[in-house]
Amino acid sequence: MFGGAALGDVSQHTADAVLDVLREYGVNHLDTAASYGDSELRIAPWLVGRRDEYFLATKTGERNGLAARVGLERSLTRLGVDHVDLIQLHNLVEEDEWVQAHSPDGALAALMIARDEGLVRFIGVTGHGMRIPRMHLRSLERFDYDSVMLPYNFTMRADPNFRADVEELLAVCAERNVAVQTIKSVARRRWPQDGPSERRSWYEPIGDPDAIARAVHYVLGRPGLFLALSSDYRLLRQILEAASHPAPVPSDKEMATDRDTFGIEQLFDGGELERF
Repeated sequence: MFGGAALGDVSQHTADAVLDVLREYGVNHLDTAASYGDSELRIAPWLVGRRDEYFLATKTGERNGLAARVGLERSLTRLGVDHVDLIQLHNLVEEDEWVQAHSPDGALAALMIARDEGLVRFIGVTGHGMRIPRMHLRSLERFDYDSVMLPYNFTMRADPNFRADVEELLAVCAERNVAVQTIKSVARRRWPQDGPSERRSWYEPIGDPDAIARAVHYVLGRPGLFLALSSDYRLLRQILEAASHPAPVPSDKEMATDRDTFGIEQLFDGGELERF
């Protein structure tokens, strides 16, 4: 699954080259968002004549129903399509936003109407941070979402509370046939203050090719999980090569060694660092 944040601030020439790599490797799920800069606009011309070949997903950060509807229609215009396959409530983590989104005049109700009208096929929910597995469980109690998206990697699963919540979420999703999309598989840490000025993702990714491959196999070795490619498109081929060559799930010992060797850290802490 391609993470469209990679195209937020690139030229059409660069976007076309990135999307051509996806085609080369047979990636047919394009995931973008209204908040990803020019991403929707960059995908649109490349989709001409190819729309039926791709599962197209976007997101809305709106919680009010009217605003969500307006945002969806704008995304359809920007993407140059008459419908998307998946619309997702983006980063639905905070309590007040969750309540508003699920209210009678909230975003979910508006997206259900859009689904009935054929503007979307499926409705999902996404989120970041240590709290999101528990929030996704709560969302699934309220509505039969078709998909969830959340961060998943060895370092996050090392936290016992996160691991317990993830396992409960994965069990519910398997039982109800809810797609599980994972992000941050190759995250190393938040950028240090002296990091490079040019950054293709908001976090610093792992740089070692072998460690990247192990991080990818750690996710894809778990049945039922999808992996979103990093927004750093320079890592695209490395990640796709790893995904194209299945391997045994790395052991916890191997993953812990990579964590210590490459200084892989938690991106989130359940509190202050939840909002990125």
